[in-house]
Amino acid sequence: MRTSQTTKINSPSTSSLILLEGEGTALSDIKALQGRAKRKLITQKMMLNLIDLSKSKEDYQRQKSYWNSFHCQNKMVSSQGRIYGKYCKNRFCTVCSAIRKADIINRYYPTLKTWKEPHFLTLTVKAVKINSLSKWINGMFRAFSLILNKYKKRYQRGKAIPLVGIKSLECNFNPQRKTYNPHFHIITANKEIAEILKQEWLQIWKYKDHPEKIVVSPKAQFIRKVENLERDLIEVIKYGSKIFTEPDIKRKSKKEKNSLAPMIYIQALDSIFRAMKGKRIFERFGFNLPKQERPQSSSKLVFDFENWNFNLNVNDWVNPETGECLTGYQTPVELSYLLEEGVNTTIK
Repeated sequence: MRTSQTTKINSPSTSSLILLEGEGTALSDIKALQGRAKRKLITQKMMLNLIDLSKSKEDYQRQKSYWNSFHCQNKMVSSQGRIYGKYCKNRFCTVCSAIRKADIINRYYPTLKTWKEPHFLTLTVKAVKINSLSKWINGMFRAFSLILNKYKKRYQRGKAIPLVGIKSLECNFNPQRKTYNPHFHIITANKEIAEILKQEWLQIWKYKDHPEKIVVSPKAQFIRKVENLERDLIEVIKYGSKIFTEPDIKRKSKKEKNSLAPMIYIQALDSIFRAMKGKRIFERFGFNLPKQERPQSSSKLVFDFENWNFNLNVNDWVNPETGECLTGYQTPVELSYLLEEGVNTTIK
């Protein structure tokens, strides 16, 4: 889905004229609109907590970014069977993340589909405390770059194969230990590349003078063959924190019934966002995508339109003139409970 926006023409003679940009979304696609309502609800609830946290830290720049995501898609305009709205394009906005994910899948899937033996690889380091998270993430990027540069030179000398793949950064939070686990998810063009990356990753993190110190555990790095390319591609390109992606609120199995209920850890989430600031969460290596012409952004002036404002009381966009709800989205009880009662604002 392409992004779109609206601009009102502020002139007395054109008070009912509005500029719509982009293609918008079909009003008939109720499933897509309800999915957007769900993501919008999650984003607004999360942003309110993150905004309060930023206020307590007197971090006004971060507070501004969170407010931008809170207002993303707050107001939309429908006209001629389609609906349009402005996007914040922030990483931590679930509405914009869904758009970004769809765009990456559309661009990368045709190329990855040509790889004869793609493999899924996870590279990680030891769990760390918040004070050293940024340092370790920076180190991970440097280590991966060293490996790529090393094999690029070897390949140019005819002594190695090219390293080809895509990777993304993700970070999990362990609330019991209060530690963070940054790691890379990678899809490589074949098994040999995955094995090279794993071997080099283990080698680069060894303490030469103190081999007994474990920075990277061989057991924590794993390789498997890609059986479902689209599923694994989605796994790689999702945004960098599982805390922010919608928790699994499905009924637990018997084995899980004694485990802790899902929680959303606001301070940990904010810490991960800060540590990842300025980093390229998703990127390719060893190949270029075929050149594709980007569709030109379209715009049009319309007189006949309706306004819709998002209302947290009903978790939907509401027409201020008629009171009609746009999508008819009904929030599951489990999700409502999670967003109201399952938010932890104290654990760092």
